[in-house]
Amino acid sequence: MGVHPDSELSISLVDEDEMSSLHMQWMDEPGPTDVLSFPMDEVKPNSAASGPALIGDIVLCPSVAAAQATTAGHTPQAELELLTTHGVLHLLGFDHANPDDEREMFGLQEKLLSQWRSK
Repeated sequence: MGVHPDSELSISLVDEDEMSSLHMQWMDEPGPTDVLSFPMDEVKPNSAASGPALIGDIVLCPSVAAAQATTAGHTPQAELELLTTHGVLHLLGFDHANPDDEREMFGLQEKLLSQWRSK
């Protein structure tokens, strides 16, 4: 994605109670969600020339991911890979608030996952 290789991000795994608390605090929505992203330095794709940065934090809820995996017909590991990729894309400024942005973000998400899984 053209981000400086010394850039940092954190990934946290939390239970449903903690995720519910974060979801309410930051999104004003009740109940647990699958992934939350908290950007820090507003890093964008192809920003490697500007040097290392703190990309942000991704918070995942494995139990929500496992339930979604069952519904989607794939493994919890595959769901966590998808959610991590989704979270990183949010940290890099992608969103899915409108149909055009959603097509772009989800298309890139599938491309990155396909590349990851083919290695």
